[in-house]
Amino acid sequence: MSKSVKELREKMAVVESLLQFPSTGTILGVLLLLLVLYLLSSGSKSQKERKEPPGPKPLPLLGNLLTLDLTRPFDTFFELSKTYGNIYQVFLGPRKTVILVGYKTVKEALVNNAEEFGDRDIGPGFRIMNDEHGILFSNGENWKEMRRFALSNLRDFGMGKRGSEEKIIEEIQYLKGEFDKFEGKAFDTTQSVNYAVSNIISSIVYGSRFEYTDPEFTEMVDRANENVRVGGSISMWVYNIFPWLGPFLKNKRIIVKNMVQNRQQSMKLINALQETLNSQDRRGFVDSFLIRKQNDEKSGKKDSYFHNENLMNSVANLFVAGTDTTGTTLRWGLMLMAKYPHIQDRVQEEIDRVIGGRQPVVEDRKKLPYTDAVIHETQRMANIVPLSLPHITTCDVTFNGYFIKKGTTVVPLLTSVLKDPTEWEKPNSFYPEHFLDEKGQFVKRDAFIPFSAGRRACVGESLARMELFLFFTSLLQTYRFTTPTGVSEDDLDLKGIVGLTLNPSPHKLCAIRRVICRQEIS
Repeated sequence: MSKSVKELREKMAVVESLLQFPSTGTILGVLLLLLVLYLLSSGSKSQKERKEPPGPKPLPLLGNLLTLDLTRPFDTFFELSKTYGNIYQVFLGPRKTVILVGYKTVKEALVNNAEEFGDRDIGPGFRIMNDEHGILFSNGENWKEMRRFALSNLRDFGMGKRGSEEKIIEEIQYLKGEFDKFEGKAFDTTQSVNYAVSNIISSIVYGSRFEYTDPEFTEMVDRANENVRVGGSISMWVYNIFPWLGPFLKNKRIIVKNMVQNRQQSMKLINALQETLNSQDRRGFVDSFLIRKQNDEKSGKKDSYFHNENLMNSVANLFVAGTDTTGTTLRWGLMLMAKYPHIQDRVQEEIDRVIGGRQPVVEDRKKLPYTDAVIHETQRMANIVPLSLPHITTCDVTFNGYFIKKGTTVVPLLTSVLKDPTEWEKPNSFYPEHFLDEKGQFVKRDAFIPFSAGRRACVGESLARMELFLFFTSLLQTYRFTTPTGVSEDDLDLKGIVGLTLNPSPHKLCAIRRVICRQEIS
């Protein structure tokens, strides 16, 4: 006799015994029992048909929080995959979260199942930043319209084209001026690099750059960077899981304060542009948005997405994303050159041989395979968005044999892609040869997706790639980066500081002017 038949007979025997005493209470009891049996039966059937991902057993209320190292949750997630596989679930408090690990799994979800995994999970911490407006933290038609508009206008204003190249080359001269002020002495590169990179996106968004001495500009950049750092703190993880704790959390108050101040400053800049707006002469993204907003209002278009909330939040998204990610990656690159001077030697030898003393341009990239490989390896090793931003399933989906319910939080673990041992020869080492063939020529790698992939890939990827190449190559052409006296290369820590992005640990570098040949080399 099969186990299922035996269980069914036992259940029926219980029902029959109850039916022998047909009182009102018994009849109600029988009906309740039948309902329970039905739910158990259907649940059992559903469980067989809908196999959920495995995972560690959660505790009541806390879920698996005690299992995680919230100072570096991505490391714990990567480690858990060794036990539970490339698709597994954890409970962050009472909320189920599915973790996707490794290049093939992440690509399958974000690219091949883009519709099912394409929405953003907007938790309390992100909601206070954007309230579901703008580009990064919105969904549905609002997100589609804002992303489409942003991409179109970023291209119009030179993203990835000659116009952006000229802006970047101009900004490089200002950044060199900041470095030169230290006359080869040790300094923290954070602010000067962030201001330089921020000026590129500012010139595209607002139509002009800012002086590094402008306190309103520098404070706006510093506040945005602080929010990125604080946004990934343990207290903000706790807030996302238990939002009722918000009033007691200092970091939440910091984020709100910074958001209010940056919003006021941004509105001041936008109002100034509004006063001098000329539909025949668009200066940047803000002008384009304001003109579109005016046209929709004149035509009486209802339910337009071109309103002040989307403008403010789109500008904030572009400003933060265009500053923090590129600036952070560039600072990782300079630190890695100081840590690995033999690699810096090879980069500078190639630059001197191919370019000499003239200003590097984007076209030089294909003639500098080793330098290009070092930049790519910096992006891979820096791993600045290890968790990615969380996604959410748009419908019930069966993925690689596992059932994932609609509305489930999904984390595509980007660190597991950039350090996938099946894709990279030395995943935990800084090894530029990952991007070189046996002849020393640059090769692309499919598992290189630092900007994520699919519908939610970074809108400014082409601009960031251009910035990284021009800034890095120009700075390495001009300076030798070393550790301060008394600090060895081994003292430079590669673990980083965790926020919403992974920043280099606090450090100082010496930028020493190099003597290079001023003759142009074709």
